[in-house]
Amino acid sequence: MAVAASSRPRISVDGKFFRLGEKKFHVKGLAYGPFAPNAAGQPYAPPEETAADFARIREANANLLRVYHPPAKWFLDLAAEHKLKVLVDIPWNKHLCFLDSRDDQARAREAVRRAVYACARHPSVFGFSVANEIPPDIVRWSGARAVADFIDELVHVAREVDPECLCTFTNYPPTEFLRPESLDFVCFNVYLHQPQPFKNYLARLQMMAESKPLLLGEFGMDSLREGEACQAETLEWQVESAFRAGLAGAVVFSFTDDWWHGGRAVEDWAMGLTTRDRRPKPAFGAVRKMFGAAPGFPLARYPKVSIVVASYNGERTLTACLDSLQRLNYPSYEVILVDDGSTDATPQIALKHGGIRYFRHEKNLGLSTARNTGIAAATGEIIAFTDSDCRADEDWLYYLVGDLLNSEFAGMGGPNLLPPEDSAVAAAVMVSPGGPAHVMLSDRQAEHIPGCNMAVYKWALAEIGGFDPIFHKAGDDVDVCWRLQQAGCKIGFSPAAFVWHYRRSTVGAYLKQQHGYGEAEALLVRKHPECFNSIGGSLWHGRIYTPSQFGVFIRPPIIYRGRFGSAGFQFLYTAEPALTLMVCTRIEYHVLVTLPLWVLSATFHPLLPLAITSLLISVGVCAAAGAQAALPKDKTRWWSRPLVAMMFLLQPVIRGWARYQGRLLVHPAPLAPQQTLDSIALRDRGQSLREVRYWAEKPVDRLAWADGILGRLDERGWPNKADIGWSEYDVEIHDTRWSRLQLTTVAEAHAGNKQLIRCRLRACWALRTKVAFWSLCGFEFLVCGLLGSRFPSLWLLLLTLPLFAWFIRRQERNLQSMIAVLLDELAKEWKLAKVDPP
Repeated sequence: MAVAASSRPRISVDGKFFRLGEKKFHVKGLAYGPFAPNAAGQPYAPPEETAADFARIREANANLLRVYHPPAKWFLDLAAEHKLKVLVDIPWNKHLCFLDSRDDQARAREAVRRAVYACARHPSVFGFSVANEIPPDIVRWSGARAVADFIDELVHVAREVDPECLCTFTNYPPTEFLRPESLDFVCFNVYLHQPQPFKNYLARLQMMAESKPLLLGEFGMDSLREGEACQAETLEWQVESAFRAGLAGAVVFSFTDDWWHGGRAVEDWAMGLTTRDRRPKPAFGAVRKMFGAAPGFPLARYPKVSIVVASYNGERTLTACLDSLQRLNYPSYEVILVDDGSTDATPQIALKHGGIRYFRHEKNLGLSTARNTGIAAATGEIIAFTDSDCRADEDWLYYLVGDLLNSEFAGMGGPNLLPPEDSAVAAAVMVSPGGPAHVMLSDRQAEHIPGCNMAVYKWALAEIGGFDPIFHKAGDDVDVCWRLQQAGCKIGFSPAAFVWHYRRSTVGAYLKQQHGYGEAEALLVRKHPECFNSIGGSLWHGRIYTPSQFGVFIRPPIIYRGRFGSAGFQFLYTAEPALTLMVCTRIEYHVLVTLPLWVLSATFHPLLPLAITSLLISVGVCAAAGAQAALPKDKTRWWSRPLVAMMFLLQPVIRGWARYQGRLLVHPAPLAPQQTLDSIALRDRGQSLREVRYWAEKPVDRLAWADGILGRLDERGWPNKADIGWSEYDVEIHDTRWSRLQLTTVAEAHAGNKQLIRCRLRACWALRTKVAFWSLCGFEFLVCGLLGSRFPSLWLLLLTLPLFAWFIRRQERNLQSMIAVLLDELAKEWKLAKVDPP
């Protein structure tokens, strides 16, 4: 029962917003009806009264009606005449336990089918809401997953009739946890009458909506209980708050106090902008004023923004990038293109775009250097960064700058979305591991924002010295975010300030990118060791938001429902993915478990089943990750999930290999300390260096002493990882060669208000040492096991193991002696007397 296609432009989804033809369509809506049945039995006023209402609605600067019953054709025709779109709610018996009855489900499907067919691609139809506010106890009874699946089924029914129609489900706080997957946009009814809770909840909903538009489906106030003046004042700031928060639109409930519900007129509520006889209330003028200004409410000021685009051989997407940057809805900005030694058509493309400032490096100096060139040339107060494989939404700067000005943040980021024209392979790359992601500490504050969508005050970049040139391919944005936060700055996130980000279009390009990310991680580990675990995995305090899954989900989410399922706000706590299972895909697992089992099974055949099982576990975990990947439906092919599974298998190996190459093969930084005559003498003295002690005649603040140690280490260029509250040591010191040292301090109180400051110097093997020793050990035992019976002298190879251990112990004493000398120097400045350990 599909309807014929129409040549007229229809509302479509465009990232976080809607579009009608070439222009964005920002929803400025009013709820309308239902009313007492007219002569035809329809829940609307007669046509002549409806036409008068529509004229008054247009006077309020509204462009959309939300109706709660499928409208007749005359109604839609009148809406089209008045340039109004209609969001159609489809009623069915959602107040019943509909999943317990096949008949109820069939009636719901038929209601959706008939409603969509009746509207027959009418040009005034905005979209359909297949359900509105399903009661929370019904959802609790039937199960959240089952209800969400049924909503998806209703959306499928609607699209069978009209494949291009927009569909949503109108949710509300008591069932916030419902997350159907097939919706074109997210729609919520929200009734909060205090500014800060209202804004906070909109920020929460924006994070929940992720890459989809967010529509405020209902909000309003009862003027009977709150007063007409309060209603007008509240609606004024609510409309402005919704659009400033980057919502795709808002629908005020309602146009008039005239409201028919449950077979009778509702007389004890007055939510309308007009009275029952259509007399405008003060709220009508307030909404008219706000809708007239929306969506581009003026910012407090418009500081100049310098947009820096660093490009290296980016001709494939550079034209689209520069075209988008020349169409931004922001009055004061410049575009700076830094060509980092490109050998393609980048210079010619730059010449075709007048008005941009073009700078060229004669050779490829790396991403950080290119961005620093842009910063040096920038004349703006704010510097925004995007990449040549991105194109910006026209309101990108408006939301970035607006949220930056209206906050305490020094930097601001936003989403990067898959362009609709990108390929199916690019879509698979998007949901594979390792893509750009933002890490959120709250609904507004970020721990990390990708460099392809970032804006920072120029003074903040100057304070941290810009980007670090050691980062050539990636990692520069992570380093900048961490250094900004270490300098006391905060980073924000603007969900409406999005860019379209073209992903790698081939598997080879994706794996090459991940190799570069691994190299960058090796650099980050040395510069920020406190942000990584012992095997080089990054440690984040916030939640990572990305289309790709970081693990396999084996537990369902948890829903807070309140007592007896009665909470007004019922939250979903998503279960963390089983990261432990993902260990089976890491390079460490393949090298330390799977590979040895296969090698040993060549001699000890009973190990072959274990070797096969180990490999199958890795493959199975990747297959599960591919099956759970959130692929866009319009870009899913039969090979998409197997491709994602393959990339889950290959990516950790490629990226891990590059990371270990960087950590094991790169030479120490030039600032790494060297032995001195004092440290050599101390090393060769033969006494224990596990602890040094200092006597204080006056009380010493141990925390200040520890901070003094950190300051001295930084002065000397020692890579170090300070305790952030979870370690049993104060600082871990790396020499980037063979060993590391964990320094712990304690202050003993003694008679006469004196103190003994004790510093324990616990030396440990570095990662390189562990890899080298156990690789040597495994190799020697394998050789001896295979050939020892024929060549008994080969067992003498095992003598190299204690020699290696002696060499490492020597390196540990070198490190202990250098730190002891450093502590002695600091103690002398603090006027502490060294005490020999007992």
